[in-house]
Amino acid sequence: MEWSLPHIDHYSCVACDAHFGAPGKGWCEHCGPTGTLTIHYDWDYVRSTISKESLKNNPDPRVERYAPLLPFPAKATFAPLPVWRTPLVSGERIEWKGGPLWIKDDSRLPSSSLKDRATFVAVSRALTYGTKGIVCASTGNAASSLAAFCAASGIPATILVPASAPRPKLAQVMISGAKVIPVEGTYDDAFDLSLKVAEALDCDLRSTGVNPYLAEGKKTCALEIAEQFDWNPPEFVAVSVGDGCIISGLAKGFQDLHDLGWIERVPKLIGVQAVGSSSLARAFARGLTQPEVVEANTIADSISVNLPRDGVKALRSVRASGGRFVTVTDEEILAAMRTLASRMGVFAEPAGATAVAGLIKLAKQDSIQKNERSVAVVTGNMLKDTASALKAIGELAKPVEANIDTILKLLAQS
Repeated sequence: MEWSLPHIDHYSCVACDAHFGAPGKGWCEHCGPTGTLTIHYDWDYVRSTISKESLKNNPDPRVERYAPLLPFPAKATFAPLPVWRTPLVSGERIEWKGGPLWIKDDSRLPSSSLKDRATFVAVSRALTYGTKGIVCASTGNAASSLAAFCAASGIPATILVPASAPRPKLAQVMISGAKVIPVEGTYDDAFDLSLKVAEALDCDLRSTGVNPYLAEGKKTCALEIAEQFDWNPPEFVAVSVGDGCIISGLAKGFQDLHDLGWIERVPKLIGVQAVGSSSLARAFARGLTQPEVVEANTIADSISVNLPRDGVKALRSVRASGGRFVTVTDEEILAAMRTLASRMGVFAEPAGATAVAGLIKLAKQDSIQKNERSVAVVTGNMLKDTASALKAIGELAKPVEANIDTILKLLAQS
């Protein structure tokens, strides 16, 4: 049964700006899958159902606290696997040239990645409206997230992954009972195929690049950051960028709060890409509105994308915020992984540490001043990619004699 959504005013196409009522397949009926949609709310209606004061008096830390700002009907059935508010961890022990720094650690979500925010929306809508199953393409994090949430909700999950996806992530998917299909080729090949599979099976599609509802899940990270800063958000928010879905979701969250009148300004968004997968950074530098196709090659598999599927929104979002894109090398990413772990006890996978690497690089260029606050979003846990973690730490020391004098001598030398 399709419950009404009176708090949603309309949907607009990012490509042609056409306006729609409830979308059919989830994308623009004129532009097809490249015409991703944006959800626009009736703010007068929203203000009648939620306020900063009501949130202050709500002790529930789950994302359901923001339900009036999300695409759920009043009688929604929420996914049983909870998505809790993640912490802001002070980065005061990180040596860098910028101002106050915090880490938004989304690696602490149920499947250990920010992707749980979008999956929560996808699965909750599937439970509310009924579905035959959910299909997705993923390099690992979205796959493990969907597998976990579908397992907890009793919904069939079909997941297409490139054959090169990290084994720890695939193990997390497979042990959850999802149907996992390795695809010869890249993530982009798996993505294109997932659109056809979802249509053939008459299933929902868990892809933020074409499903407008999922960006609303990712925007909850921005809602939490704003609330954690008492509605005075930081000057900069940085996040790693692959398809562009997370940064456009963050932008949507901050812009919605601004339109609602809860924050006075939107933070400058910093999109950080690996040098080996820098489609959007290149397009941004050249003043383009469309992403460029690249041949992606980076240690950060979660953001290794040839053609960003939500690239138009990402470019538009960063420009509208007054932010920018920056690229970092794989070596800089590995260094950021070491810094986060050794200085803060935050264990980030390569893509998760990429945002920190980008901020450190900008601070060295004097692009971030001492009085400007920054938040780096860590999107995934190091244990999802142990091979990269080993590259970051180097070789394990050789075994030594089991003797106290030997141990003390070794420690004195270090």
